[in-house]
Amino acid sequence: MTKKNTTIYDISKKLNVSVATVSRALNNHPRISQETKELVMAAAKEMNYKQNNLAKALKSGETKTVGVIVPYINTNFFSSVIRGLEEELSPHGYHVIICQSHEDAAIEKKQLNTLLNTQVDGIFISIARNTSDMEYIKEILATTNTPIIFFDRKKDIPGISTITIDDHKGAFMATEHLINQGYKNICHFSGDQNLEIYQNRLNGYIDALKANNLPVIKENIINTGSSIEEGINAVKSLWKRKIKPDAIFSASDFTALGACKEIKNLKIKIPEDIGVIGFSNEPFTQFMELSISSVDQTPVVMGKISGNVFLERIKDNSSGISIEKKLVLAPTLYIRQSSDRK
Repeated sequence: MTKKNTTIYDISKKLNVSVATVSRALNNHPRISQETKELVMAAAKEMNYKQNNLAKALKSGETKTVGVIVPYINTNFFSSVIRGLEEELSPHGYHVIICQSHEDAAIEKKQLNTLLNTQVDGIFISIARNTSDMEYIKEILATTNTPIIFFDRKKDIPGISTITIDDHKGAFMATEHLINQGYKNICHFSGDQNLEIYQNRLNGYIDALKANNLPVIKENIINTGSSIEEGINAVKSLWKRKIKPDAIFSASDFTALGACKEIKNLKIKIPEDIGVIGFSNEPFTQFMELSISSVDQTPVVMGKISGNVFLERIKDNSSGISIEKKLVLAPTLYIRQSSDRK
């Protein structure tokens, strides 16, 4: 026989008070005395009462949940953004539902619709690498008031706020640092150019070379993904050339790590013979035997600011105002052994 869940009617009967009084006490209504609130809460605990969150959501129009869609959860960057988001929203009573797109636009779309059907109060997205069609997002914006916020990887869509890092500036800083260390023939592992963040990092690299009167050599721009294996393969390819690079700026820390591994296998000295610098400041970059220079994206701060933008949007909606924000955070360059010749 299934055990019956305790209801506010059971608490009302036990305490001999009205159902309305129990409901108000459980929701901390100011018209209910502290003594009554304590009696109701004690009875609720004793009777193992569980509040019906669905009914509460239907009444208030809020579920106090938000959804987050990221390509993968097992990277420090995305897990740190989610940490910042939770730290910002948790004090306001929000819970976070995490989804992974696995870099697949079709899965991303499916998860977005699932979150909407779950009636989350807001959705945060860092898009998959093959996401291109944004028409369904525009249709959602036209038919729902649910805020959608892009972070890190984004598309520019009217009505959607974005929180990103200045990828161009970060890449410019990294490349110019290598130049200031005396490196002249600098290669760039460019990442997936379907994503705007990697396009901006490529442009930052190119602009730094131009600003320092160094030639932009097409062959020095190596198209890679963001994996260790691709960094290894890219270095193998470079070392088949007659003229070899004296520095590598990678748009990904993982590719930079692969590059360092293969350079070590080739018995080439870092940073004396070749400098290496990555992007994202993953934790492993500072704890390796040979620490890797990198550009930090302040992911926890990005998560906190994303949460704050959502809270402001909710507040704006209640007053009939909707403000779209485009926030760009400043990157920080961390110089370590892999590129510091001094």
